[in-house]
Amino acid sequence: MSTSTTADLLAVCAGVFGLALFAGLILIPALGSYSRLWERLAASILSLYVLAALVGTGVLGALAAVYFWG
Repeated sequence: MSTSTTADLLAVCAGVFGLALFAGLILIPALGSYSRLWERLAASILSLYVLAALVGTGVLGALAAVYFWG
C-alpha cells in the first residue's frame, strides 16, 4: 500500500468516524429534545452550525500544523 493510499484511507475513516460521532453526540440528542417539527428543524440547523465550527477548527489546526511543520 502506497503512502498516498494510506493517507486517503485515513482521511476517509476519520471523516466517517467524525460524522458518526457528530450524529450520535450532537444531532440525535438535539432532535430528541424537542417534540414540535419547527423546533426539531431549528435544532438541526443549529447543529449544522456546530458541525461547521468543528470542521473549521480542524481545518485551521491542520493549516497551522502544516505551516509550522514545514
